Amino acid sequence: MIKSELVVRIGKKFPQLPEKVVTMSVNMIVDTMSEALADGQRIEIRDFGGFALRYRAPRNAHNPKTGTKVFTLPKYTLHFKPGKEMRERVDANKNKPVAVVS
Repeated sequence: MIKSELVVRIGKKFPQLPEKVVTMSVNMIVDTMSEALADGQRIEIRDFGGFALRYRAPRNAHNPKTGTKVFTLPKYTLHFKPGKEMRERVDANKNKPVAVVS
């Protein structure tokens, strides 16, 4: 799902809200979450999951295509850990067909 699809779904659930208000709200939530993660904070949304940064140390690697050795720089990566309720909902739907993106 992309952000515009999220705005449409929320708009359908709350038809009394103008689309501009829904769009602004979604943008504010995403911006606030992005700022918090950029500041090194952890985000937890109960029953959904948590977002946190994980440190990846520098390491020696190689380019699989050319075989040349590469030294990767240290960096932080975003990690999502689903909450218990989210895992249960996903597991309950595991027999339904999944959309394949090509």
